[in-house]
Amino acid sequence: MPEEISPYIFVCVKSFFLGIIQGFTEFFPISSTAHLKVVPYFLGWNDPGVSFSASIQLGSAVAIIYYFRSQISLIIDSFYSIFKHKNAFKDGNTRLSTYIFVASIPIFVFGVVIKLYWPNFSDSNFRSLFSIAITSIIMSLFLGISEIYGKRKKLFEDINLWDVIILGLSQSLALFPGVSRSGITLTSALFSGIERKTAARLSFLVGIPVISISGLVELITLSRTLSVIDIIPTIIGIISSFCSSIFAIDLFLKFLAKNNTFVFVYYRLAFGVFILSTL
Repeated sequence: MPEEISPYIFVCVKSFFLGIIQGFTEFFPISSTAHLKVVPYFLGWNDPGVSFSASIQLGSAVAIIYYFRSQISLIIDSFYSIFKHKNAFKDGNTRLSTYIFVASIPIFVFGVVIKLYWPNFSDSNFRSLFSIAITSIIMSLFLGISEIYGKRKKLFEDINLWDVIILGLSQSLALFPGVSRSGITLTSALFSGIERKTAARLSFLVGIPVISISGLVELITLSRTLSVIDIIPTIIGIISSFCSSIFAIDLFLKFLAKNNTFVFVYYRLAFGVFILSTL
């Protein structure tokens, strides 16, 4: 019996560990997809796969909703007010709900196009360690440049629709492993002159639809192909992802209130160089 149970327990422990990695790397601008690919490789584990990686993102999505629950409640109420009141767009929460919707359109469109016309995308060279390393290095440079040249003067009330469109287009690049959804949206926001903490909050909020829907779709797909007992490790990963995500969101926002993002620039640069040095 112990011989039969041990491998299953190991799978559950791995899922718990990968959920912790997902939670931290989803919100720090360092790419959760890259780390869920690279860390298992260097630990000698099997690639968890796209479906598992996307499924445990649900924990991160629930974490965002929980952390910003008060603001999200106001956003939902304000969104419905669009259909009732002529001047609803003057309300900040109504504008934010509109911004979240607009910013989500590009990544959903590109995601559907890739799903329909590039079915083998998840097995393409874009998920190779070499591609992830190069992407990480390039994204670190963009984040560094945005820190140097971004004016960081805009607060939420100063953000306009054009800023959000750029944010949405940049978010769609996160479909490529190693880009980092948090990293590319934060970089885009800094280039647009948005203040760091405001940029991070906006980045988290606009990520709710895409993280939630992609995670839910992949979890449903997994549940159709796995037995109840086989899906338990994924549930464990979602729970650990939720817990670490809560901690990561709070830590990152507090960090950005007093610091710049160069520590992540250096980390991503070192991460990419390290991967290249081992190939």
